Amino acid sequence: MPTVLRKNGYRFFFFSIDDSEPIHIHVERAGSYAKFWLNPVSLARNHCFRSHELFEIGRLVKENKQIFEEKWNEHFSS
Repeated sequence: MPTVLRKNGYRFFFFSIDDSEPIHIHVERAGSYAKFWLNPVSLARNHCFRSHELFEIGRLVKENKQIFEEKWNEHFSS
């Protein structure tokens, strides 16, 4: 479960078995969890994050999309 980024208390990661799905990123903080597709950036799943948190997370995903894609491609191309 590679962690790609930690920012504002959020942990952004993906699972090593995620390569059968389109590129995405998982995020968690304090028992809350969400999953975002990257192309285009959109919410795939949410558990317990409030709407203002999802807005902030979505902004962070957009800002760091290139990093997430690079890390995904590095991990799954090996």
